[in-house]
Amino acid sequence: MTEPEDDRSSPMPILIALGVAVLVLAAVGIAWLFSNKPMSEDVKVGRAAVGQNDALQRKNYGDFRKFTCAAQQGKEAEVLARQDKSTADHGARYVDDVTGVTIDGDRASGTVVYHFEHAPDDKIKVPMTFVREGGEWTVCSPGPG
Repeated sequence: MTEPEDDRSSPMPILIALGVAVLVLAAVGIAWLFSNKPMSEDVKVGRAAVGQNDALQRKNYGDFRKFTCAAQQGKEAEVLARQDKSTADHGARYVDDVTGVTIDGDRASGTVVYHFEHAPDDKIKVPMTFVREGGEWTVCSPGPG
């Protein structure tokens, strides 16, 4: 008597390949997280725009000052009152993108693309200037109100 042949294949090769793929992806992810590649200056400029906008949305004048050049900081009560009026009129303001960044020494320019909560499809492109103060990029133009 002969034994019946088993036509089913083993799932082991597929499981091994899947395990190897997971290990490779984990290694790449860990290497990316711990890479010491410095942030480019244009990315730092963009972070200043996002940081300033975030500080305004949270009504955090201290953080607003951190991301705003000295010439544009204004007085806390006035800045927060303008922010309250803008939020009442348009809703929260969001930064969608920062494009066309050009850097010339300690000055930079670029276009910040915003939208407001009450009109999310209306993109507002605002040419902005930035200044490096104390080694950090700061926004040195008023944004849309």
